[in-house]
Amino acid sequence: MRALKSRLVASALGLALLAPAIAQAAHSWVLPSTTILSGGNAWVTFDAATSDELYFPNLRPLLLNTLTVLDSDGQPVEPVNASAGRLRATIDVQLTKPGTYKVASTSTTVLASWTEAGVVKRFRGAGDEFAKQVPADAADLKTIRTVNRNETFVTRDNPTTTVFKTTGQGLELEPITHPSDVIVGEEASFRLILDGKPASGLEVSFMRGGDHWKVRPTEIKRKTGADGLVTVTLPEGGVWLLSAGYRTGENGRGGPPPGGPRPPGSPAPPAQPLAGDGYMANYSATIEAQLP
Repeated sequence: MRALKSRLVASALGLALLAPAIAQAAHSWVLPSTTILSGGNAWVTFDAATSDELYFPNLRPLLLNTLTVLDSDGQPVEPVNASAGRLRATIDVQLTKPGTYKVASTSTTVLASWTEAGVVKRFRGAGDEFAKQVPADAADLKTIRTVNRNETFVTRDNPTTTVFKTTGQGLELEPITHPSDVIVGEEASFRLILDGKPASGLEVSFMRGGDHWKVRPTEIKRKTGADGLVTVTLPEGGVWLLSAGYRTGENGRGGPPPGGPRPPGSPAPPAQPLAGDGYMANYSATIEAQLP
């Protein structure tokens, strides 16, 4: 009995030591059931979620109304069988045309403060709602904008490039190596674009998905050059998440409220103005590395 207790204690201590290593930052992603296929009856299912273990949905789904599909001609496609569960959103898409399709979740959120009749007002919500609810000429207006873009690409028959046209908003990907042509052991190149211009000096992460049984997932970090270009040689086959983020100015987190924490049941303190303006842009793309 004493030996059994010793083994259980040792096991618990081992798990405790592993716990910090297992914990991962949360990632948002769109994952296709396959990335390359052929023929007229070509269907792909896409999962979309935020999770702290890559491609294992365990936090929350991405919103269905943020998901868009573009066909190989850059035209919008209506997905079918759309559903949102507790942990992930799912859509089905038929690839009726040959070429490369893009499925993306895009959103813009705004945190704002302004003064109205001497009273500080606050707003948090979608970019289009901000334009409706906050006066453009509001006094003392400060905003923190966040643009999120999570994408993936699938190709039927032959790869095409129309869907890679950028919009000039937030962080975007301009592939030099087509995502359908990423091969294990071969150099692949991508350009990151920030608000229409090359994103220089940006850290880019390439994290392998599906490493459920590893203490740490395989991750490669690179930095973009002055031209926004980043190159990488992926060492293993499977799906990888290319991700990057840009931050400038305030982030809206702030410190503790004035006067310290409020006692339970006390009225909420007056709204406080933001310390200044800020801007954040986040990007991710699911890409599959094919075996040679």
